[in-house]
Amino acid sequence: MPFIPHTREDVKVMLECIGVEDIDQLYDEIPDELKLKSLSDVPMGMSEMEVSQWLKQLAAKNQAGANFIGAGAYEHYIPAAVFDLLSRGEFYTSYTPYQAEASQGNLQLIYEYQTMMANLTGMEVSNASLYDGATALAEAVLMAVRCNRQSQSKRILMPATVHPAYRQVVANIVKQQQVVIEEVPYCTEGGNVIPEALTGWQGEDIAALVIPQPNFFGVLEEVDALTDWAHQHNILVIAVVNPLSLALLKEPGKWGQAGADIVCGDGQSLGVPLACGGPYFGFLCCRKAIVRQLPGRIVGRTVDEQGKTCFTLTLQAREQHIRRSKATSNICTNQGLMVTAATIYMSLLGAEGLKQVAATCHHRAREFMQQLMAIEGVTRVFQRPFFHEFVLRLEKPVAEVITKLAGQGIFAGYNLQSDYPELGDCLLVCVTETKSDAELQRYHLNLQQALSKLSKTQGTHK
Repeated sequence: MPFIPHTREDVKVMLECIGVEDIDQLYDEIPDELKLKSLSDVPMGMSEMEVSQWLKQLAAKNQAGANFIGAGAYEHYIPAAVFDLLSRGEFYTSYTPYQAEASQGNLQLIYEYQTMMANLTGMEVSNASLYDGATALAEAVLMAVRCNRQSQSKRILMPATVHPAYRQVVANIVKQQQVVIEEVPYCTEGGNVIPEALTGWQGEDIAALVIPQPNFFGVLEEVDALTDWAHQHNILVIAVVNPLSLALLKEPGKWGQAGADIVCGDGQSLGVPLACGGPYFGFLCCRKAIVRQLPGRIVGRTVDEQGKTCFTLTLQAREQHIRRSKATSNICTNQGLMVTAATIYMSLLGAEGLKQVAATCHHRAREFMQQLMAIEGVTRVFQRPFFHEFVLRLEKPVAEVITKLAGQGIFAGYNLQSDYPELGDCLLVCVTETKSDAELQRYHLNLQQALSKLSKTQGTHK
């Protein structure tokens, strides 16, 4: 039975009360040409059985295959216990823990998550998550502008090696606050930002430098040199990192002489599956000295009047709690469910388990790159260490190669052409611990065959 909240009599009374003849008058500022007269493309309502059948037909179009794309979305093995625990009602349907006395379980879980993220990043404080990695970077940029008391500018140095989608999101969010993003070029040989590339900004008033680790190409940046250069010029350092890589790499809190000031990124690689573009979750950590400017929720541990340990939300400088103009963030969304998944995932694996996963990813990626480079027409682009992604140059059109391998159930990688025109003949390939020897061998064979067929086809056309 349709649910109609207001009767015609209700609507009439309300319109008379505000002095309006009909509801359309409430929207008279919208031009008529923008208003839809009917929903001709929307079919009539279907029954439950029909909807179920239609969804099955849609699901059948999904193509399963071996995924080597990466580019910020990483496929890792997730122990069954993660989602078995996550599906419990107290986690799965829980709401924001505003009432501490009724939310001790959730609050403790978030506190444990914050502790793990602080340890993983080498920072003193972590918040209780943000929407995703891109918006976490935007929040980090705004936070840095507020925190850098020695800078009068709102200028941010953003390397071209930062994820292109992150750069676009940051630009969209911060431009309304007059923050200026200035792009730092990368070395065409190494695929990284070299300290010499920053000399053009030496002596200028800059609020913060963003350092990705690993960067979008999978390459490892010279984080110590970049961090020290920034601090020598009174510039704050924002680290944007893959959290899983930190099980192997130096944590941002130990970069250079003093460490990064703010650390952010996406936590998807910590127990969150790939699912049609989300959900992900953003993490944000910082030094204790600037915690007052940290956006999002923070859970603190204290004692009650009986001396028992308990947990509560603290330092909530967000628009839900204080005046909007005074808030550190106007993005409400945190990802409590995904944070729960990440917390369970990290707890199950432990420090050693995370290190083994990261090491396996790195080892298999190095071996696989060497195998692919043995194919005629495949060369390595950047000659620097990498984590579990690498860039290859192909002698044949990348888009055609991707299409051919997709026909064999292999998602070959990420085409860099649209984001980096100078790398139009290059493919970003990702390898994680989920890839078996058989899948790697099949990729190798199909890539070899695809390049050979394209050579013959192009030769025939000539």
